[in-house]
Amino acid sequence: METFRVSTKEHTQLINISSEVQKVVRNADVQDGLCAVFTPHTTAAITINENADPNVQRDIKLKIDDVFDDDPRFRHAEGNSDAHIKSSVFGCQEQIIIENGNLVLGTWQGIYFCEFDGPRTRKVHVQVLGA
Repeated sequence: METFRVSTKEHTQLINISSEVQKVVRNADVQDGLCAVFTPHTTAAITINENADPNVQRDIKLKIDDVFDDDPRFRHAEGNSDAHIKSSVFGCQEQIIIENGNLVLGTWQGIYFCEFDGPRTRKVHVQVLGA
């Protein structure tokens, strides 16, 4: 397993981490298998989505902040219940197939680290398993 850090600058942010994950796959020297990408934070997530048009990430951020906004009825003392909910909806991990030493992603797909309670410095763990 390899771990890398992601520094976020905004409260809600989607950061393309595809190249960092692919580097881990190359370092593992696995031609065919699976790659697990996991973040150990309860107010962050990992997702796969379009990487060609940055407006997609902008639109996702706008909508999730609309749907899961801060609610005065929330009782969590830290005041970030909305971030915990977003993390649960998106999930903390993704698995990607590896073929011929490369991540199998669609033409427009990228792997994103999702920050919901930033800015912070976060960890991403990547585990590569050969077939």
